[in-house]
Amino acid sequence: MIRIRSGGPWPASRWARAAPAGISRIRPLLPVILAAGWGSAALAWRIAYSPEEPESPGRRIATSAVFFTVGGGLVLGSRCGLKRELKSVRAVAEAAQRVLLRPLPPRLDGLVVAARQLSAHPGATVGGDLYEAVATPYGVRVVIGDVRGHGLAGLGAVAAVLGSFREAAHDEPELGGVLRRLDRAIQRHLRERAREEHPASGGPQPDCPAAEEFVTVLLLEIAADGGVLALNCGHPWPYRLGRSPEPLATAVPLPPLGLFPLPSELPVRRCAQLLPGQALFLYTDGAADARDATGGFFGLEAVLADAVLDPPVSPAAVIATVHAQLLRHTGGRISDDAALLVLRNDRSRVPAQSAETALRRTRPQPSNR
Repeated sequence: MIRIRSGGPWPASRWARAAPAGISRIRPLLPVILAAGWGSAALAWRIAYSPEEPESPGRRIATSAVFFTVGGGLVLGSRCGLKRELKSVRAVAEAAQRVLLRPLPPRLDGLVVAARQLSAHPGATVGGDLYEAVATPYGVRVVIGDVRGHGLAGLGAVAAVLGSFREAAHDEPELGGVLRRLDRAIQRHLRERAREEHPASGGPQPDCPAAEEFVTVLLLEIAADGGVLALNCGHPWPYRLGRSPEPLATAVPLPPLGLFPLPSELPVRRCAQLLPGQALFLYTDGAADARDATGGFFGLEAVLADAVLDPPVSPAAVIATVHAQLLRHTGGRISDDAALLVLRNDRSRVPAQSAETALRRTRPQPSNR
């Protein structure tokens, strides 16, 4: 049954609710409405004014003021509209960037985590660098990588690697299986880019940008007992932060993903155990290769040594120190994207038990009857 509301005045309560909404819709158009009103008044005055009568200086000034007001109102209205549109676009872009490179939790399965991203592209919060850390049944798995180039051009490869890692980290029992999933994802991304740029070829051409695109990737797996497994494809080795910073490993890494096929046997490295209170500092080459105005490189290891003078290591403090020193060194103008990530083992150390104590705890106690 359809009911048709009879005509008549609205209740006062409905007018009270509708009035603010109507005013909010009209408010953005007020500059244009005022400018149009002034213009109409000026045009009507010019039509009614007899051209045979000589124009006085006062009327000329008044006419100029009216037309200046009309022009200013139109410019102001356009500026306000563009400002609102830019604000909306920025909000959408920031939301999309947060989904792509989502903020890491401060704690993750006994690890304290802190991270920061610096983009070389003005106005962007993400670039060609990527990182992620997830808690899985196999331990905390971490990825950090760097797409060739800098800025927004590498976001497609970043999305491909991160999307694949977030699934593979939970599905693959071995760290090598995760790396192979990432390799297949980046290969699919490169083929799709090649088809978009050269639809008739079906594959990357020598002069195609996709043929020269690659991604450096470092995979880590931190077990509950602090054991660390690593797979490195062309990425800088992280630093272990204890009494002083030291490289986690010095072995030659595999080539970056996208350049060559992965070997049949992947060299998974078993690194030294990450003890409680120790931390790992992961970074991309945008931090290590940053230069000042004279061409001098950024002293990353020296900055880390100063940041860990007072134990225990604070991941947030280390990130803040490196970030501030990096901007000071480059004068606030970095030429390449940089990603910083620190993970500290915050698990408590389990004290060792003697065999006699363990046997006493497992032996049934006599009842006091």
